[in-house]
Amino acid sequence: MIIDRSQIEQMDKRYRTTFINSLPGFKCLHMLGTISNEGITNIGLFNSVFHIGANPPLLGFVLRPDTPDHDTYDNILETGEYTFNNVIPEYYEQAHQTSASFPSGVSEFLPCGFTKFYINGFKPPFVNESTIKIGLEFKESVDININNTKIIIGEIVKIIIDERLIVSDGYVDHIKAKTITVAGLDSYFSANALGRLSYAKPGEQPLKLKVY
Repeated sequence: MIIDRSQIEQMDKRYRTTFINSLPGFKCLHMLGTISNEGITNIGLFNSVFHIGANPPLLGFVLRPDTPDHDTYDNILETGEYTFNNVIPEYYEQAHQTSASFPSGVSEFLPCGFTKFYINGFKPPFVNESTIKIGLEFKESVDININNTKIIIGEIVKIIIDERLIVSDGYVDHIKAKTITVAGLDSYFSANALGRLSYAKPGEQPLKLKVY
């Protein structure tokens, strides 16, 4: 089966959205936490988080700020800080509910069954139920004109994690953390480890590394 651009363009809008979103496969899944200058908190589910660099430690995500009641974007611009929080199996249904269109100014924490967690010197809330919590400082917004989205880039400035989830060489064990993933907008999966391999070099067979 070959599907060309004209066929994609002719697809029903909702069908096309589901199809294209699920086409790349499994993606990172995070609840993004923010707070306004008035103290109103917000969390939303994002499947577009990606690594940009380790020095400085940067993460990016894709945002469509032209949608109604987009408190996430406004709060990031106001405070300059936000959080990423992983999703674990026990809370995937509640995490999914954070993507509902709550009215602007209404915090998703209580109606979606999550607890706020704060640390001194950092404004936005973390999600207490998450096993990996990342605090970021807003650094740059890149306009993607082709579809009116933005790539938001932040520097990691706080990490809350059980030290038992970090292997001796710095590898973060997401199996132990129970981090789940997503395909498309609404299909959630637990991960199973196939293996971890040593740094690839030409002409050398990579070694299998111990994960746990």
